[in-house]
Amino acid sequence: MKTIKFLMAAVLLVAVCYVASAQTGTKTAGQSKTETLKVSGNCGMCKDRIEKAATEAGATSAAWDSKTKMLTVSFDASKTNVDTFSKKMASVGHDTEKYKADDKVYAGLPGCCKYERTK
Repeated sequence: MKTIKFLMAAVLLVAVCYVASAQTGTKTAGQSKTETLKVSGNCGMCKDRIEKAATEAGATSAAWDSKTKMLTVSFDASKTNVDTFSKKMASVGHDTEKYKADDKVYAGLPGCCKYERTK
C-alpha cells in the first residue's frame, strides 16, 4: 500500500512540474517593437483606413494622429517591418516618406481624405 501511495505521489509531482514548466516555457515569438512613420491624411476616415491597413500589415496596435500625421505601430519584428507598413499605406492611398500612393488609388479616396500631395 505504501508503494502505491509513493508512486501516486511521484506521478502527481511529475505532472505538476510538467504543467508548471509548460505555463512558463519559452515562447518563440519575435521581438516586439514600436516605431513611428509619417503618413499623409486628413480626417477620421483617413485614421480608420490607415489604422486598419496597419493592422492588416501585421501591427499588433496602430494609432495615427491627424495633427502630426504620425502613425505609431507596435509589431512583432520577426513577422513584419516598417517598410511593409509604408507599402501598405501607399496601397490604400496614403503617401509616406518612402512610398507614394498610386494616383488612381489616391483619386479614389473620398474628398475629405484628399491631402495636399508633394511632387
